[in-house]
Amino acid sequence: MMNSSSYSAAADVPNSPFSHKLRSILFYIWLTVVTVIWFIPSLLIGPFLPLKARNYWVMGIHCRLVIFGLRWIAGIRCEVEGRENIPSDGRGYVLISKHQSTWETFMLPTLIYPHVQVVKKELSYLPFFGWGLQLIQPIFINRNKKTNALKQVIQQGEVRLKAGIHVLVFPEGSRIPSGKRKLFSKGGAMLATKTAAPVITIAHNSSEHWPNTHWVKSPGVIRMVISTPIETAGMSTADLNELTETWINEQVDRISDLPFQGEYVEAVTSGKRF
Repeated sequence: MMNSSSYSAAADVPNSPFSHKLRSILFYIWLTVVTVIWFIPSLLIGPFLPLKARNYWVMGIHCRLVIFGLRWIAGIRCEVEGRENIPSDGRGYVLISKHQSTWETFMLPTLIYPHVQVVKKELSYLPFFGWGLQLIQPIFINRNKKTNALKQVIQQGEVRLKAGIHVLVFPEGSRIPSGKRKLFSKGGAMLATKTAAPVITIAHNSSEHWPNTHWVKSPGVIRMVISTPIETAGMSTADLNELTETWINEQVDRISDLPFQGEYVEAVTSGKRF
């Protein structure tokens, strides 16, 4: 699967073709215009909608517009393996996903909804994006206070799950580029085992086309894999965490042009946000 030439073009801004830079600029213009225009009716209408409908209105439609522009402007599309595993039984699932870039925060709401994310509190202060984020009631945490953050995830997550709203967790806590790994935190696994909520795990190789370290995007196909549901009743947090981490890492290596190179990232954050 290794294709070093295609990966290096995406990883090095000076070596990126002019066409990639131009398409990336045009995509960011599209993203800005869509965000500003769509969030005006979202902020006006969203507060009057039930939470599930609000989730789709505020986040689902906006994300579809972003992904549409990403495909037709930047030339990045997605192939999904395991669509048949997307929950449709009305239960709230814990979604445990690989985190490589900003792409998955746009793509996942177009596939699995309604769901809310576990996100850092600072995002709520961003203009437009943060205001819309507050409308869909995600689980805001202070990552500097880990004990309190875990309590918030469990308490607020249980409320969302009982209401049939999925909870998306990025157990690495930050965006980890292709070829590297970070040990999974146990927050998502603990939420699932304490509430006996089923789990869906999600793997992808998004940073090979939407890199975390610079703004130029590389046209191509992002591959995503969605697991079969994992029933967690009777499972320990440690066992579930190990199971999800192993599955995600194996799937990421299988679908990536740049599989794991042996480096584990320890920092809280692994790069800039683009």
